[in-house]
This record gives sequence, C-alpha cells and structure tokens, in this order.
Amino acid sequence: MSYLDSGLWFLNISHMDLNLIDAPFDLRHIKPGELEEILEDPFALRFLPDNDREDGASRYYALGRTIADRHLFLAFTTDGKVARVVAAREMSDAERRFYDRNYNETR
Repeated sequence: MSYLDSGLWFLNISHMDLNLIDAPFDLRHIKPGELEEILEDPFALRFLPDNDREDGASRYYALGRTIADRHLFLAFTTDGKVARVVAAREMSDAERRFYDRNYNETR
C-alpha cells in the first residue's frame, strides 16, 4: 500500500455518493455525516493498494477522526468524480496508534 496526501482535493472528486440503501456497514453506529468528516479531514491518512481493479475504480483506505473525536477506518472506491464508501468501522488499536503518531508529526 502506498500513502497518499490527505484531503479529497488530490482525487478531484465532485461529490460523494454514499449509496446508503445497501450500505455494507451498520448505519446505526456510524452516521453519514461522520463518513463525510473522515473524507474531508485534513489530517486523515489515505492509502491506495498497489493492485489495480478490473472495473477501473481505485479502492482507497482512510484513517481519520470526526469532530466528535471518533477514530474511524473507511474503505472507498472512486472513479475520479464520485467516491463511494464500501466499508466503515472503528479503528483498531494498531491503526489508532499509527494515526496518532502521524497526526502528532503533522500538527
């Protein structure tokens, strides 16, 4: 996996499609607004896997923090114009340590 700069500007995404009808994660625990906060978090860490997908979309992974101080992991795809969140959960302990270490270095 390679590390990417934070922020959605590098993807040139015009809007985010959450596709909440068939969301593969529990929306009772993670709200759509929190997903947007992670994707817009200037301190979020984003990763791109080294393998290419056959459908042309890129799958990214993000570690970020919400305004309410929730630390979340997201997996999302993008075609360069639309981002679709495909997984969301609380960060693991190791992910949280990694995020905190990088956050403290960039502040």
